Amino acid sequence: MDNYGNMQYQSEDLGNTQYFKVQPDQESGVKKVLSVVYEALSTKGYDPVNQIVGYIMSGDPTYITNYMGARSLIMKVERDELVEEILESYIRNNRWK
Repeated sequence: MDNYGNMQYQSEDLGNTQYFKVQPDQESGVKKVLSVVYEALSTKGYDPVNQIVGYIMSGDPTYITNYMGARSLIMKVERDELVEEILESYIRNNRWK
């Protein structure tokens, strides 16, 4: 901080790339959670894609039904893990890897 209480950033901090890696065990758990949540939302007549996107974007668990314990399940997974699993699946299905 400078003398006026303003945050100062060192230029070297902004030049580095951060690495993020999910452990393989977490991925299988995330897949299972997404599967249960998708099924619960579909069964209750909701559009699962819209509801899951709403949850990921807002963090508001009320986008997810309580049916089948879906809401409590999805709240056990970090939203960034959900995004990563969905993106990884999309990339695999489109053979980008």
